[in-house]
Amino acid sequence: MPDGSTSPAPFRVTRRAAAQIADIATREGRPYAGLRLAVEAGGCSGFQYKFGLEDAPAADDLVIGEGKGRVFVDPVSLDLLMGAELDWAEALIGAHFAINNPQASSGCGCGSSFALG
Repeated sequence: MPDGSTSPAPFRVTRRAAAQIADIATREGRPYAGLRLAVEAGGCSGFQYKFGLEDAPAADDLVIGEGKGRVFVDPVSLDLLMGAELDWAEALIGAHFAINNPQASSGCGCGSSFALG
């Protein structure tokens, strides 16, 4: 920015999440694959997160990270994830990717769907 300030990252990935992505990709025999994170209509709250491994980003994706542990987010999903953070959570009921999304006004119990305010 001209005044020397920096704008906040549009989307953050914790080190824990990046390490887990790299580990999953390696176990799948695709060590340089990245995690595709998308937001789709549906789920019990209106929108749902979708995760999957992809070997390469699309031309218009935001790519977070380099080498192993990358995340790919398409522009439409990025609008719904602006300011959010992807983390890896471990609990007694299991481990999973968790998204802290400041745009979500509510969410479901499983954490995979959300509503906008």
